Amino acid sequence: MNEHNFQKRIGKGMTIMGWIVVLGLLTFYFSRFLEQENNPNQNLSVSQTGNSRQVQLQRNRYGHYVSNGMINNKTVVFILDTGATNISIPEKIAQKLKLRAGISMPVNTANGQIQVYATTLDSVKLGAIELHNISANINPYMQGEEVLLGMSFLKHLDFSQQGDQLLIRQY
Repeated sequence: MNEHNFQKRIGKGMTIMGWIVVLGLLTFYFSRFLEQENNPNQNLSVSQTGNSRQVQLQRNRYGHYVSNGMINNKTVVFILDTGATNISIPEKIAQKLKLRAGISMPVNTANGQIQVYATTLDSVKLGAIELHNISANINPYMQGEEVLLGMSFLKHLDFSQQGDQLLIRQY
């Protein structure tokens, strides 16, 4: 192999490596962009006045209120669901949180009746708002990484929607 062919091969390899780096950076950038589009509330707007705490959520591009939060001091992603009686946790997430499955019980969902397992959460936190001993369900049929934040949490709070903003208050 002569010197000229060797330099051409090195140049070709460097070009390929450059494209791989560029594609990797673009993938990283756009995955972060899509995550921000799905969950615009990764850094919550929180305020406190006297005994009142409030959190302001921005609706995502799909019309849902999605936010980071905590269950038993572990980070989760919530989707607020006023149609859900309890907090509903996918079984895979419940295992990561080391939740104990209690009694099995039937619940009605939009897709029909299913069996879930009752559990109680020591703490549920959304921004500065934190509640303790909250009823929840472990749902073995639920896919994905999001937890439905239902009325077992929301019934203790005041919330109002204006445009694409949801203001949640704890007194």
